[in-house]
Formats: sequence, structure tokens, C-alpha cells
Amino acid sequence: MAKTRHVSKRSIDSFTIKSTNITILPGDCVLMRPSEPSQPSYVARVEKFSSAVRGGHVTAHVRWFYRPEESVGGRRQFHGEKELFLSDHFDVQSADSIESKCTVHSFKSYTKLDVIGNEDFFCRFEYNSATGAFTPDRVAVYCKCEMPYNPDDLMVQCEGCSDWSTTNAVEDDV
Repeated sequence: MAKTRHVSKRSIDSFTIKSTNITILPGDCVLMRPSEPSQPSYVARVEKFSSAVRGGHVTAHVRWFYRPEESVGGRRQFHGEKELFLSDHFDVQSADSIESKCTVHSFKSYTKLDVIGNEDFFCRFEYNSATGAFTPDRVAVYCKCEMPYNPDDLMVQCEGCSDWSTTNAVEDDV
């Protein structure tokens, strides 16, 4: 019977992307190279880094963010283009698959950004990948269409009643 080879690992404080010299720390959100180049980069939060004692190969222990289309129910009308769900899906990946840092904002802070860059995303739900359940299971609605707010849609306030509606809902009334 063959012997099982045990690789000793040690925890390390950071990882530097060689091509950009950007240092990644545990807690940082990152874009990770997809297996298919035509697909968008994956988004994850680094939980920790470890390195083989011999050879020094660095692995990233990550918690994945899912895009709406990767969840049960898929993308809905109120999901923003840059919306992600923090999942309960943890994984270990080669740190060399990290492309760059990104920022996953809270929904509130994302809606206050003056400029939204390519590396800016937002999260307002946690997603259980096994059950398909979301936390919270409901959010406030801001429009007469009774859908949660999509930060990609322009909202207008009615001068008469002060209610907020998307321009699509207002156009439907005209």
C-alpha cells in the first residue's frame, strides 16, 4: 500500500501579486482568474494564506461571493449589475490565481459612491449555497412596483406624495 504524503503548511500574513506588486491581506476581497477566459473573474474574500514549508507554494483560503445568476432563482429585476451575495462556500485556491484586489461595499455605502470603478461591487445578502436561502430573506421596497431598490435604476421622487419610483414605473403610468 502506498504511503500518504503529508505536506506541512504554515500560515502566512500576506501574499504579493507578482505582476502588480499589490499585497493582499486576509480580509481583503479579490478577483480570481476563472478557468474559462471568456467568463468574468470570480470574487472572493481571503480568509487566510498558507504556504508549504518546503517549496513555498502559497494557497489562499477563500469565501466565495456568488453573482445572482449563480444562485437559485437567478438574476432578478432588482439585482444591480455589480451585486454579489456572500456565500457559505469556502475553498482553497492557489494564490497565483488572484488577479487583483477589489472592494465589496455594503449596499448603503455603494449607493453613496460618486464614481463606481471596475473593482467596486456591493453585497446586501448572504447566500446559503446548499439550501438556496438568503439572509435577510426580505428587504425594504422603495417603488410602487414593490421591488427592492436597484442602484442601477434612476429613482425619482413624486412631488405630490414624496414616494420614490423608478423611471420605468413612472413611464408605465404615462
